[in-house]
Amino acid sequence: MREITCEELKKGLGPVRLIDVRTPEEWVGELGHIEKSELVPLGPDLMDFFKKLTADQRIIFVCRSGARSGQATLLAEELGFNRCYNLVGGMLRWNELGYPVEKGTTK
Repeated sequence: MREITCEELKKGLGPVRLIDVRTPEEWVGELGHIEKSELVPLGPDLMDFFKKLTADQRIIFVCRSGARSGQATLLAEELGFNRCYNLVGGMLRWNELGYPVEKGTTK
């Protein structure tokens, strides 16, 4: 599984889609979410999301700690998407580093 650190993401990677696979409650909760990320919860919503993707899109999956986003990354790879990455440490690490987050909004 391909992984990326919070530090690498913060430096900038060019065009990439950030997909947060947590629940809507977590999205607006205390850890917040990364600006410009999209909420697509793990499960049926994520499977529908995959149907709309093209294989060349660059995607970074995000969750609370990196476990669920790791599952999403592995699933994406199994489905033939080869430009997907798991954000190591997830929102816990992002917050630990003091990086900016958005809170209290849903999309």
